[in-house]
Amino acid sequence: MSSQSSKRRYRKRARAEGEALTRARITEAAMNLHGSVGPAHTTISAVAEQAGVQRGTVYRHFPDEAALFGACSAHWYSLHPPPDGEAWGEIADPDERLRVALGELYAWYGSDEQMFANTFRDAPLVPSMQAPFEAMRAQFEALMATLAQGRRERGRGSVRTLAAIAHAMSFPTWRSLTRDGGLRDEEAVELMLATVAAAADLRRS
Repeated sequence: MSSQSSKRRYRKRARAEGEALTRARITEAAMNLHGSVGPAHTTISAVAEQAGVQRGTVYRHFPDEAALFGACSAHWYSLHPPPDGEAWGEIADPDERLRVALGELYAWYGSDEQMFANTFRDAPLVPSMQAPFEAMRAQFEALMATLAQGRRERGRGSVRTLAAIAHAMSFPTWRSLTRDGGLRDEEAVELMLATVAAAADLRRS
């Protein structure tokens, strides 16, 4: 191999590495802005400024807002992986399964509370958030199905129980109980377990 060919390959590799680093800086900047001011208030100019690049550079790597938001979401999930629903399915007792699930969910919410708050607040306002938000909704429906396995409630009792479980799993519920109500995560978990149990036995007076 000639020295000229080696130099060209080295320059090509260095350029590719530089582009990858620039893309990573842009993604990190967008994620940080989503977590601070929220997706609805994150502009391409602000992303470019925080990443230390020009607006055109942002558009070269991410031609539209949906592409940037997708990369940002993937990066955030790599840093904050959600709980493992498959592991929950291996717990035979439904109540113990729910206790473990809520504990892990609440810890996940606490790992980046402001990002969750901003995402739920801004999702209806940002069209490019709809696909990732719907994917998260589908993920939660799958987790719900795992938590419903093996439960003995039937009829209206089953409807109430599933509604109570969905309520217990939600980020706004966790935030209300822990931030507004001052409960510790473990207290919030036990309160929601009691709520689910009561839902199954509820009778109209």
